[in-house]
Amino acid sequence: MRGVVWLYVRSLMKSLKLEPPKSRARLVCERLRDAIIDGGFALGSMIPEETLAQSFGVSRTPVREALNLLQIQGLVVIRPQVGSFVFSPSVADIEALCRFRMILEPRAAELAFAVEVGIYQVNVESEGELETLSKIAEQRGKRQAIVLRVNPEIGAGGHAKITTGGAANKFGVSWSEAERLYIRAANMPGIAIKGLAVHIGSQIFDFGALEAAFRRMRGLMEKLAAQGLPTSRLDLGGGVGVPYKAGEVFPQPAEYAAMIARVTEGWDATLMFEPGRLITGNTGVLLTEVVRVKQGALHPWVVVDAAMNDLARPAMYDAWHDFSAVAPKGETMTANIVGPICESSDTFAMAREIDVVARGDLAVFRTAGAYGATMANTYNSRPMVPEVMVDGAKWAVVADRIEPATILSAERVPEWLE
Repeated sequence: MRGVVWLYVRSLMKSLKLEPPKSRARLVCERLRDAIIDGGFALGSMIPEETLAQSFGVSRTPVREALNLLQIQGLVVIRPQVGSFVFSPSVADIEALCRFRMILEPRAAELAFAVEVGIYQVNVESEGELETLSKIAEQRGKRQAIVLRVNPEIGAGGHAKITTGGAANKFGVSWSEAERLYIRAANMPGIAIKGLAVHIGSQIFDFGALEAAFRRMRGLMEKLAAQGLPTSRLDLGGGVGVPYKAGEVFPQPAEYAAMIARVTEGWDATLMFEPGRLITGNTGVLLTEVVRVKQGALHPWVVVDAAMNDLARPAMYDAWHDFSAVAPKGETMTANIVGPICESSDTFAMAREIDVVARGDLAVFRTAGAYGATMANTYNSRPMVPEVMVDGAKWAVVADRIEPATILSAERVPEWLE
């Protein structure tokens, strides 16, 4: 087993035309491998890089090099956002993970992890994924619970890029194939099919499309039941919108619940929902500082220190986020709000009436609690902004700032270029 793991590391490096790791990194690789084989790291355990460095008597640099090599093959998963923790598989998974990483699709390692930890269900999106998952589960002597995500060919959403249920969208299996694939899944050795899933879009404020999609799913459920294939679970997804502009009025959760109750009356199935934005959207703001106000041809440019990497929605979806001064002066101005990145898309608003602001003023972009921090990135080597939870007068940093030095520390020059 020890030879299998290390040989796979070396064979992978050879196929990628990489040089062998430096001596200290190789030492860490070998010790990590031995610790996994000896049962020192349990499946799903979290180990800080600093702990590994101290245990092996080396600096964090060779530890990181070794972990990067092992992550490539699916033996560990590095999570720098939560403190450089390492999730390591148990010895029973090493050989299987190596094999599946070589011969199956890239997501196989994730699916293997899900099966091993006993995840409640996998929402399967394609026939290929179904086949992969069945092989993984069968090899482990298990049958993985799944629901089949179906594209009902009814799309909805606040923007074309967040519409997911139309025939032209990539999500789910096609409506014409749904019945066949459900029947096939019911007869696969590694699969325990439990039901169906549907999600037609995001930021929906008209429930008509949702109701039409749910009724179509009901018809499919009844058709399957007539063939002796009951569906005990139905994942209805999410998508209910929240107001982004002051004064907007959206349907309330009670109205959504009433529609669900009406459509699903008599269904003998467990209903599941994914109300992400509805819960968190209006709980968060992005705090920013005005860098300068620059004169423009039509309107002044308010340059803030936040950018498209911190709040991506305006650049990606032309999304609206209300902008308010922390200490408003009681006056307004018409201005363009932009970030400092050298991209024309680094724009939050154009010709927007906003509170009068000047250099050094603090302001907030509202409704940033959903798809804010989760979509943030380090483009232009910009630091990841910290996340702070506030409850009245109490506050706490719940996600640290990731500085450029930390970002750059993950990069290295290949030995053959030194």
